[in-house]
Amino acid sequence: MALTQTDPTTTFSEAIKAASWDAHQHAEHSRFMQDLLGGHLGVDRYADLVAQHHFAYEVLEEVELSVADDPVGAAFVFPALHRGPALRADLTALLGPDWAAQVSPTAETRAYCDRIREVATGWAGGFVAHQYVRYLGDLSGGQVIRRIVDRTYGFEGSAGTSFYVFDELGDLKAFKEGYRRRLDAAAWSSDERERIVDEVLEAYRHNTAVLEGLSG
Repeated sequence: MALTQTDPTTTFSEAIKAASWDAHQHAEHSRFMQDLLGGHLGVDRYADLVAQHHFAYEVLEEVELSVADDPVGAAFVFPALHRGPALRADLTALLGPDWAAQVSPTAETRAYCDRIREVATGWAGGFVAHQYVRYLGDLSGGQVIRRIVDRTYGFEGSAGTSFYVFDELGDLKAFKEGYRRRLDAAAWSSDERERIVDEVLEAYRHNTAVLEGLSG
C-alpha cells in the first residue's frame, strides 16, 4: 500500500492511523468481539481469547530482544509494556494452576506468531508495526474491554483482566502521546515507512483472523 501524505503537516503516526483505520474497525467489530462486549459469551470463551493472547505476546516479547540494540529499535523497548506475567496470572485465575496443559494456539494464532517471528526478528520496523497494533490497542480500546469483562463476569480486583492493567506506565494518555512522538522522530526512510504501514495492516489482518477463528 502506498503511504500518501498529501498534507505536509501530517505526521507518520497520523498517517499510520489513517491508513489502518478501516482494518482497526474491522477487527473491533468482529463477531467474537461484539459477542464478548455484548455479554453473550461464557467465561470459557473469554479464557480462549486470553490463551491466544498468551501465545502471541510470548513471541512478540521474545523477538523484542533482537531489536533491543538497534539504533531505532532501542527507542521502542518498554519492559513495562510486557504482558507475559499478567497473561499467565489471568490464565491461572481463569483455568487454575494447570492452565498450560489446557490451552493451545489455534491455526490462526500459529500463523500470527509465525508472521511476527518472520518480520519482527531483527527488523525494528517490523517489530514496531506489531507492537503498535497490539500494545496501543491494549492501552486504548483494551481499557474499555477490561471494564466490560469485569462487569460481565464479576471479576474481583484484576483477577482475569490483569492483562489490561499497566500501572507501571503511569498516565496512559501521556505514554501513548510519547510513543507517537517516537514514531514521528524515528529515522526511517519513506520506503521503510511504507513497509511499516503495510505490516501494520498485516498485523491487523492476523488479529482479525484470530478473532474470527474463535467465533467458530
